[in-house]
Amino acid sequence: MRIIVITPPEYIEKEANIIVQLLEHGVWAVHLRKPGTDASSLESLIQKIPQRWRSQLVLHDHFEFAKPYALKGVHLNRRNPILPADFKGSVSRSLHSIDELKDMDHLDYAFLSPIFDSISKEGYHAAFSYEQLHEAHEQGFINERVFALGGVSIDRLKEVATIGFGGAAMLGDVWKHAEQPCFNDYLDELKALCTRLQ
Repeated sequence: MRIIVITPPEYIEKEANIIVQLLEHGVWAVHLRKPGTDASSLESLIQKIPQRWRSQLVLHDHFEFAKPYALKGVHLNRRNPILPADFKGSVSRSLHSIDELKDMDHLDYAFLSPIFDSISKEGYHAAFSYEQLHEAHEQGFINERVFALGGVSIDRLKEVATIGFGGAAMLGDVWKHAEQPCFNDYLDELKALCTRLQ
């Protein structure tokens, strides 16, 4: 199972170091999501991440940095719905209905959300029943290119795999543990679980 980690919206202390730890422990990609950030702050974060890991970074803002820093790709959203001219990297988007999954030809992968009640957003509840998700998988709409987003914790990864998602996009659970001394243990457990769920 592939794991994507989305950054918190605000910059935090030692964020670049945490991103490197995530990638060293097998996280497939890290999405840099900083709504409203200025270009220089985002560029500063990218520059703090060693070059060998930059090909696993995805931008939600300031797409102009993707090419010069050889980043993995961009994530389209309401703030930034248009691809840069002649863009060659990975393209993803967040989707919020099963119907939207039927039109993914222009995407390399997508997030479907919210799958579970949110960890980081209070009052943000799951939008799909297990039956709806299972049926979407049976019909081929939930597949290896679709990542579960929303309320995904390490304890729910087996459920995500059982439904048929290609992976999970995580935010609240990861960053909650990043502030704790046992973060490396959490990452080791995450890596081992993802290997078992291949």
